[in-house]
Amino acid sequence: MISVTKKFFFVVSLMLSVQFLNAQTLNSIYKAGEAGYNCFRIPAIVKSTKNTMLAFAEARVKNCGDAGDIDIVLKRSMDGGKTWSDIILVWNDAENTCGNPAPVVDESTGNIVLVTTWNLGTDHERDIIAQTSKDSRRVYVLNSADDGVTWSAAKEITSTTKKADWTWYATGPCNGIQMREGPHKGRLVIPCDHIEAASKKYYSHSIHSDDGGVSWTLGGTTPMDSVNECTVAELPGGKLMLNMRNYGKLKKFRQVAISDDGGESWKDQHWDMQLPEPICQGSLIWYNYPGKKPMLAFSNPANQKSRSNMTVKLSTNKGKSWKKKVELYAGPSAYSNLVVLPNGNLACFYEAGVAKPYEGIVFEEIDFSRL
Repeated sequence: MISVTKKFFFVVSLMLSVQFLNAQTLNSIYKAGEAGYNCFRIPAIVKSTKNTMLAFAEARVKNCGDAGDIDIVLKRSMDGGKTWSDIILVWNDAENTCGNPAPVVDESTGNIVLVTTWNLGTDHERDIIAQTSKDSRRVYVLNSADDGVTWSAAKEITSTTKKADWTWYATGPCNGIQMREGPHKGRLVIPCDHIEAASKKYYSHSIHSDDGGVSWTLGGTTPMDSVNECTVAELPGGKLMLNMRNYGKLKKFRQVAISDDGGESWKDQHWDMQLPEPICQGSLIWYNYPGKKPMLAFSNPANQKSRSNMTVKLSTNKGKSWKKKVELYAGPSAYSNLVVLPNGNLACFYEAGVAKPYEGIVFEEIDFSRL
């Protein structure tokens, strides 16, 4: 019979072994403490027209909180994610908050367009919502014409993308898309969310550009509230699907809405009971693997109790069902962004750690045979 003491040490040893294994298998391309930053959060990733992988993040200077001195940074990979560059500083505005990176690639020009948000570092989300903050939440765009190596100055687009009676505002956070077909072919679409000043209600919405990201227009808002951070994908025929973090009566499942007009309006909002969540951000993309039926791919921490169990699911019927899935990491994990690699495989860029989700941002390639 094993003594209580021996049992205790056995359990502790087993837990340490599991933590060590998890630490070894996480391919964190951003790690807390790197380059003098306390924490990296809010992953966003795209593939350029030159097949360069561009992995964005918020680089939080003093702590891991959502307010304060936050920069937007980038790492580039020229070999499909096998190796990565040093950190490239995309936007730093003194001790203010530059965040919510939402990049999109203009396939016609090769330009990388980055839509993002800004607020004073001393203003917290609760103050902005209560309208007691010193400034507001503002919307900006930057672009790169050299494959992400250098970036333009940030240009404010708040006046055309945010209503006067909105307080909190967020872009993405995740990639935007360029529409492939239909009357709005070539349009850049960014998923966003906001809070109304009077009602304090949360909504998702979109913004779009028809001139390669030079000018931006406010799109439609979801018909129902209690949703915010969202992700967008284009379905065959030019329809758009918005997949949203949900605070509604069925809190622990994602919500979905559809647009027939390039994001100018949203309708058919409903819960997807096959996509559980702990109330967290997720990522949705259209995935066209060579030789296979085109499909939707979705990633999130598929756990209703905690931010853990990062999972990718596939649907071959436009989101009606999600019959294939792969669990990438059972441990603590949170925000994510899916991307298609030059070799045709999927990759997931996601927050994860051993003790908590915010220890680093992981890049993981997913071989199609696993799905």
